[in-house]
Amino acid sequence: MLQDLHADQTGEMITVDLPLYEHPPAWIPLHERKYHPDYNNDIRQFLPRSVKLRRTKVSDALGFNVRGGKEYLCGIYISKVMTGTEAERLRLREGDQILQVNAESFTDVEHAAAVKILKSNTVIEMTLRYFPYGYSKTYEKSKLIARLQEQQRLSAAVDKR
Repeated sequence: MLQDLHADQTGEMITVDLPLYEHPPAWIPLHERKYHPDYNNDIRQFLPRSVKLRRTKVSDALGFNVRGGKEYLCGIYISKVMTGTEAERLRLREGDQILQVNAESFTDVEHAAAVKILKSNTVIEMTLRYFPYGYSKTYEKSKLIARLQEQQRLSAAVDKR
């Protein structure tokens, strides 16, 4: 993980985590990279941003799904954004990590607690960062945890014999 200093919206300097550098695809000629649609070197897309999602009542849909959590050894990530929703209008996207909700940190929260916090508010102020690398790791970690749980279950069954 790389770190960099940037000014936030108020001008205060903040430290942000950046994904590891990936070299541009060799098939994109050097002179075309700056404006090529398959190569985006603008790191501003990874900076934290704040959004305020409003719902009329707590029973209204959030307009997005989440995955991850402390029990999966990762943060809380947006896994799907439904079309035509407030979440889509606010430009939430798959791969966004939820860092904070209504001034409560989401960096070390269990999945069920995160869902409860999100669903129990009509005004949801979120700090997000687009972090597709971390999001893709949630799939690897959940598969690993499932394998470990299966091994424990099989081991316990053998021990009972």
